[in-house]
Amino acid sequence: MAHEQEKEAAARASLKFVKEGQVVGLGTGSTATYFIKLLAEEVKKGLRIRGIPTSIRSQELALSLGIPLTTLDECQEIAVTVDGADEVDPQLRLIKGGGGAMLREKIVASATKQLVIVADSSKQVRVLGAFPVPVEVIPFAQALVAKRITALGAEVRPRAGSDGKPFVTDERNHILDCRFGSIRDPEALARQLSDMPGLVEHGLFVGMASVALFARGSEIVELRRN
Repeated sequence: MAHEQEKEAAARASLKFVKEGQVVGLGTGSTATYFIKLLAEEVKKGLRIRGIPTSIRSQELALSLGIPLTTLDECQEIAVTVDGADEVDPQLRLIKGGGGAMLREKIVASATKQLVIVADSSKQVRVLGAFPVPVEVIPFAQALVAKRITALGAEVRPRAGSDGKPFVTDERNHILDCRFGSIRDPEALARQLSDMPGLVEHGLFVGMASVALFARGSEIVELRRN
């Protein structure tokens, strides 16, 4: 319950970054869900924005709450995106993708002027790696990519859905959850993963976040990337 209250508090604090008339990226996951619900309340009060969701789940939630949406086809520049993370280090390097949406999340982040990360206190870490790095792969290449990531020293596990079958992303791909242990050089690992044919995207977000808001009880800690 404490973490849920922190998630909501961090999401509420992020509303100050959203301004009238902006295109706003809508993240995916439990903390981003709080943001979408809080943003919808502001829209009902008269705030005029358009959202670009990072997943089908976030799209459906935003539509159900009356948030006007647009697409990257119509708008390739996003003023601010508010999203969660599974881990955040002091340089605002992230592991994302616990919810399986890191491909669209990274695309939206890449088109965003200001990526604001909202999280409870448990997500702030000194070194990335306790949480596995999600990797989205096309099914055809899954075994090959898994072998190559294992050769990098990771423990690789295909993600399963609630039905026990392979987890399927919005783009109809699969996910490998890869445990590397402490990741001392996220930039180098990100390059190695990106160079693998058949690997669609990975959950290391390096040099993308501008601000991170962590809730610690009733306090909000704000970190900015230098």
